[in-house]
Amino acid sequence: MTRSLSLKNALTLLRIGLAVVFLAHALVRLANGTIPRFGQFLETKGLPAGVMLVYVLTAFEIVGSLLLLAGRYVRWVSAGFIGILLVGIVLIHASLGWFVGEHGTGGTEYSFVLIICFVVVAAADGDKRA
Repeated sequence: MTRSLSLKNALTLLRIGLAVVFLAHALVRLANGTIPRFGQFLETKGLPAGVMLVYVLTAFEIVGSLLLLAGRYVRWVSAGFIGILLVGIVLIHASLGWFVGEHGTGGTEYSFVLIICFVVVAAADGDKRA
């Protein structure tokens, strides 16, 4: 008897994968001490209190990731991450084009895919039959 990956398990894997990516992103930012530099960058983009904003962003990424791992408040947390990704596209990635890697230098394609993933995870959380 062959077992295939169920839709429910695939959606759980996607939710956990997104949580791990963003948790790692935040923890590396803390470990590398890049919060002040990122905050100063945000201030050059016209945002006030850049360093404080990055601390808030980092805290959301950590808490939000832990909530995603626990399967709690998934739609709200997904909406927050989508908001962060959209702001990142506007402030950083759009000016760099579409492609991230081989054909580009940090464009929007990765953020776009992450947004779609969060939409799917949020929709799945709203439809527990999946």
